[in-house]
Amino acid sequence: MVMNIYKPDLMKVLQVRQQTGDVKSVRIAFEDPARAAEFSFRVGQFGIFSAFGYGESTFNICSSSNWKDYIEFCFRKTGAVTEALWQIEEGDTIGFRGPYGNSYPMEEWEGRDLIFLGGGIAMPPIRCAIWYALENRDKYGHITVVYGARTTRDLVFQDELDEWAQHERTTIIRCVDPGGETPDWKGEIGFVPNVLKKAAIQARNAVALVIGPPIMIKNTLPVLSDMGLAERDIYTSLENRMKCGVGKCGRCNCGPVYVCKEGPVFSLEQMKHLPNDF
Repeated sequence: MVMNIYKPDLMKVLQVRQQTGDVKSVRIAFEDPARAAEFSFRVGQFGIFSAFGYGESTFNICSSSNWKDYIEFCFRKTGAVTEALWQIEEGDTIGFRGPYGNSYPMEEWEGRDLIFLGGGIAMPPIRCAIWYALENRDKYGHITVVYGARTTRDLVFQDELDEWAQHERTTIIRCVDPGGETPDWKGEIGFVPNVLKKAAIQARNAVALVIGPPIMIKNTLPVLSDMGLAERDIYTSLENRMKCGVGKCGRCNCGPVYVCKEGPVFSLEQMKHLPNDF
């Protein structure tokens, strides 16, 4: 029998959490027990999530690969598909295809300090790696998370930030853009690159994962370079360029690379060999 690569698995919605005014996280599980038993993925991989009758969208699997009973994804309400996903409730059924793409090289990072840098809705693709590292705490050095958003209302997974901060050798730095703070705000005020520079993190044995708006990434890379990180030790994820997930639609094609197949995770060293219009 020929397998239909576009046919989604049916997934039961277990939990829906509203993170901000326009962001929700969703926990889902396979309706087919056999499929659930055989399924596995690596942190950094992505899936295609569908609202039947409306279409499908690409999102990172933002849960740890150590969690076996469910997977999670997070999305911002921006269009027809995400508007439909916004309406789902516990007990509903949605579609899922995946996992697709490469992953964060967590084994290569063992023995290193980890620096996670995220902006706004970019926290979910980083969240899976943070949880994985904390669950394998003895394999990694110091973990630093610098997470920023426009305002305090735009920070996602805030309860987990507090939980992460309780782990040994872990530093959590939250920041909001100037003007985005509240009177009781106790975090930093400033953009992620500036807050990173101010933090004066020791990075002699570090790797960095930076995900966020292009302007944030652009301004953060020089700071990481000044800290002594080589281009091969700076990573990002380019999932926003993908659509079909299997290298058929061509949307994510960039020179010789299909981001959905060779990516979405790339080091800065790899990205420098891609066309300038990427």
